[in-house]
Amino acid sequence: MKNSLLVAAFAMFSIAAFSQSDSGFGIKAGLNYNQNGDLTIESVGNAAEDIIKGSEGKVGYHVGVFGKLAFSRFYLRPELVYTKTQSAYNFEGGTKYDISRLDLPVLLGVRIIGPLHVFAGPAFQYMLSNDLENFNINDAEKDFTVGLHIGAGIDLGRLGLDVRYERGLSENEAQFVGENVTDISGRVDSRPSQVIFAVSLKL
Repeated sequence: MKNSLLVAAFAMFSIAAFSQSDSGFGIKAGLNYNQNGDLTIESVGNAAEDIIKGSEGKVGYHVGVFGKLAFSRFYLRPELVYTKTQSAYNFEGGTKYDISRLDLPVLLGVRIIGPLHVFAGPAFQYMLSNDLENFNINDAEKDFTVGLHIGAGIDLGRLGLDVRYERGLSENEAQFVGENVTDISGRVDSRPSQVIFAVSLKL
């Protein structure tokens, strides 16, 4: 009986939550301005290492879908997003680093006033590919990593605009060697540090 009441209460709570006009699902897309971590250069026969601190940010993009479950002022918003980022290192005349991955942010948000809301939550990331220009690069140590999203947005009817900051929390590096210069090798930190601008449309 107790279990039946718990199930019924959960069902009623779910129905009430979905009945909120702000709940639903939709599509989203936007631009990413990404910087990766340090690039470490090693030379054969030389124990010394040269470290390039961080990368120069470049513009990437993302596209995906989202769901939203509203509870009065609070909401839960999971997203599934394909992300393509690019950054560059001041090495060998400028070396671009491209990453493609699937992101699953799970955001908890709260409405502040009117259409304004703020949110934060973990982002689970699965790396699909990485490419360091002019070098042969191995897969990153970890395909699956975790980051953090924090941001703010406004809702204008079915249209939503938000800006957020993402920081990768899991250490993750990829090894590389030179394509033409065999005495150069190193590793690059693939953790993202990016500002994300997004437009969403509730369907």
